Amino acid sequence: AAESFFVTRLLTSPAAVCRPVKLSLSLTHIHSNSILSSSTAVRFKKSPPKVPYKAIALAAVLFLIGSVLIIIGALLLTGYIEVSHPDRTIPVLIIGILVFLPGFYHLRIAYYAWRGYHGYSYEDIPDFDD
Repeated sequence: AAESFFVTRLLTSPAAVCRPVKLSLSLTHIHSNSILSSSTAVRFKKSPPKVPYKAIALAAVLFLIGSVLIIIGALLLTGYIEVSHPDRTIPVLIIGILVFLPGFYHLRIAYYAWRGYHGYSYEDIPDFDD
C-alpha cells in the first residue's frame, strides 16, 4: 500500500454514464523495469568523430574554383575584361555558382562541427570510402 498510489478519475463522455475508474501504479514495478538499474545498465562510450580530411579538402578546392569563376564571370559580364563574344560570359558565372555552392555548404558544416555547434558533426559530411 505504501509503494503504490491510487488515482481516481472520472471518465466522462457524452454518450456514456460517468463512472469512476481506479488506476494503480506500483513504484517497485517501475524500479525493477528501469534502465537506470546498475546491474542491467550497459555503458557505451562514443568514440571521437573521424574527421573526413579528403572531403574537406575537396570542398575547399570546389569553394576556391567556384569563387574564382564567379569573380571572372562578374568581371566579364560587367565589361572590365574585354571579350569578343559577350554571350559566353553567362555560362562562366553559372558554372562558378554551381561549383561554389557545394564547396561552401560542406565547408560550413566542417567549420560548425569543428567549433562544436549543436546539431553539426563530421558525420554530416559525405566521406570517401577508403
